[in-house]
Amino acid sequence: MTGSTTGTARRTAALSGSASGIGRAVRERLERGGQRVIGVDLRDADVLADLATPAGRAAATDGVLQACGRSLDAVVACAGLGPEHEDAAAIVSVNYFGAVAFLEGVRGVLGAGRAPAAVAVSSNSATLSPGADGPLAAACLAGDETEARRLAADGTGAYAASKLALARFVRRNATGADWAGAGIRLNAVAPGATLTPLLQRGLDHPTLGAAIRGFPIPLGSFGEPDRIASAIAFLLGPDAGFCCGSVLFVDGGSDALLRPDAL
Repeated sequence: MTGSTTGTARRTAALSGSASGIGRAVRERLERGGQRVIGVDLRDADVLADLATPAGRAAATDGVLQACGRSLDAVVACAGLGPEHEDAAAIVSVNYFGAVAFLEGVRGVLGAGRAPAAVAVSSNSATLSPGADGPLAAACLAGDETEARRLAADGTGAYAASKLALARFVRRNATGADWAGAGIRLNAVAPGATLTPLLQRGLDHPTLGAAIRGFPIPLGSFGEPDRIASAIAFLLGPDAGFCCGSVLFVDGGSDALLRPDAL
């Protein structure tokens, strides 16, 4: 297995979507723990790049590789667009194709890191939204971005399908030669409704707002970004050293409530 926990040099993590919301909370938590974070976002980041486009994905990867000096220990694919976004095709491009390109683009240098780990940010919408498991998710997993964008008819469907595809990418690839075989642990988190600017835009939406407020959360309230960040930090750290291909739901109990027999 590649990767060693010996030595005292601080760990370096690459993080997409680092400027706000869950991504910002992840950055702050990792930095409080003494880690160096290379943030990627459209603004206020170490690497400015748009994961919606192939050129932007290449810029993100190149920027991280240059900044890390080919020494990288962790990666988090957090950047995403919410269901309220007007361009449903862009949701698919960022949430699935951008996330996968980011993970795969830094995988080679990550494999040379110390106890390397990667986390993709999915969503409980992947399992709780009717219709998520359909042609759009299949097109994503087939790597056909043109077809996936064509099938993205509405924001809610595009969001759920892209997040389902991302979780399945993790499940299908985590145990393979490129990830576990290279000593890299790949896992995912599936947050529920979390108080971020992305959620606020959904709450302000004329039709989505009521649906979001009415969604059942057994613990009684929306999540806080740092609660999701703590789960991501756990999956990146040594206490999750035997987690591989896991999808950790951090949603206040919504998935368990609505799918109690899903295991």
